[in-house]
Amino acid sequence: MEILKVENLTKIYGKDTTKVVALDHVSFSVQKGEFVAIVGASGSGKSTLLHLIGGVDRPTSGKVYIDGQDIFSFNDDKLAIFRRRQVGLIYQFYNLIPILNVEENITLPLALDNREINKETLNEMLKLLGLEKRRNHLPNELSGGQQQRTSIGRALITNPTIILADEPTGNLDSKASDEIVALLKKTNKELNETIIIITHNMEIAKCADRIIKIEDGKIVSET
Repeated sequence: MEILKVENLTKIYGKDTTKVVALDHVSFSVQKGEFVAIVGASGSGKSTLLHLIGGVDRPTSGKVYIDGQDIFSFNDDKLAIFRRRQVGLIYQFYNLIPILNVEENITLPLALDNREINKETLNEMLKLLGLEKRRNHLPNELSGGQQQRTSIGRALITNPTIILADEPTGNLDSKASDEIVALLKKTNKELNETIIIITHNMEIAKCADRIIKIEDGKIVSET
């Protein structure tokens, strides 16, 4: 089942002499439950692509369909709601709220939606993340790996249609990086989550079902 379809996605910044083509007519699709890695050098357009897929930015032209819905047909308010409910975003820098504990950071998307928090689901999530004994800790009381696991929990708690991870191990040491990659793989296999990960690390990319390589805003290979 096709869960993501990207059609001729183009993003241009500036005009005339300052014109920069960050993405140039990119097209591909992702199936439900697939784990896809997007790789490329700095400035290749891979992060721009991820932000467009997630509705964080709008393209110059082209379409993104998530679960059959044209996300750029939504106005800004509706797109923000869709993103909060259907897209799980994981960044290199954890973006946790410093005054909220682990449990509160994970359930923040539900609180923003005034949705009831299922304690059983939350407990299962904390167990999956290995954070059962850290549930009441603030971010500054956690290691980098624990903070990233908290941000992954926040991305998962809404049971999103797709998970987008932008260099999720870029701020971690090798041991914590391995733990995060293993957690993403486990999430993909056990929860059947569709995951797209941006990375410059080919060892991490090799864990994915498919690798898409981008250069100068264009897809140059898929393996």
